[in-house]
Amino acid sequence: MSFDRLVAVASVCFIAVPVMTAQTSTSPSAEEVIHKIESCLSPPIVVKGEPPVCTPLLTRMQQLHIPGVSIAVVHHGVVEWARGYGVASVGGAPVTAETIFQAGSISKPVAAMAALHLVQEGKLSLDADVNTKLTSWKLPPSDAAPGATVTLRELLTHTGGTTVHGFPGYAAGAPVPSLVQVLDGEKPANTPAIRIQTPPGTKWNYSGGGYTIMQQMLIDVTHEPFPKLLHDTVLAPIGMTHSTYEQPLPAALRPTAATPYDGHDKPVPGGAHTYPEMAAAGLWTTPSDLGRLIIEDQRSLKGDANHVLSQ
Repeated sequence: MSFDRLVAVASVCFIAVPVMTAQTSTSPSAEEVIHKIESCLSPPIVVKGEPPVCTPLLTRMQQLHIPGVSIAVVHHGVVEWARGYGVASVGGAPVTAETIFQAGSISKPVAAMAALHLVQEGKLSLDADVNTKLTSWKLPPSDAAPGATVTLRELLTHTGGTTVHGFPGYAAGAPVPSLVQVLDGEKPANTPAIRIQTPPGTKWNYSGGGYTIMQQMLIDVTHEPFPKLLHDTVLAPIGMTHSTYEQPLPAALRPTAATPYDGHDKPVPGGAHTYPEMAAAGLWTTPSDLGRLIIEDQRSLKGDANHVLSQ
């Protein structure tokens, strides 16, 4: 496959018999690429001079216990094709191009676009103390960095020195904390308080906690629920019509969602976990919608789209 094609892939892990479902009409050249992907996945490392090793996609899915895969390919500024392979749950419906998956930390760059949109509108600053815009909660001072302030730029780039790498979510039926409870590590939150642990701007340290602070900032500034804000400022303008930050996933969308499974091929009890930490981990989406995000970013950089951000 040529490197001018960008591929977005989502998968769900469990054991079943894979099946393929075509999703889009494609050109003869695209069909050739699809055939190569389906019939010959290359290994991670190819040694010059050695014969190529090919593994069919469905074989590889069975080897890895991942029979639910959705693929979209961006080529020449469009989603060239999208197909689903396997099933969305054991004994369930096939994966299609419209099957939604939990995006995990891909939630972060999408949420960052909303923050930058507010910067563009003059409602936020990249380089001001975040506490000047936080009203429902304040980032406390830290003995690790006396007198330090944290900026939105630092939160977005994981250089704010904040704690909490990631979030496990909350199982079905378990109490779900408010966002302020998550920020302070108060029960029923299942993660520690989000605090400054190193001087801001001195090192890179991945922090889902920093994005959770950013989420509270956006809510405080706009006075809107986070899913609505993201829908109105990012998802809808880009055309990401099969994406949402709603947590938990609304009942109407559950039939289109892939079932999560654990590392032992067992379905997660009660289904997908709920993430009040939406900016860090709350996005549900499809590879085609992520393809549209890629297209929007590339075209905006050239100055010929700009539905969310200026050039």
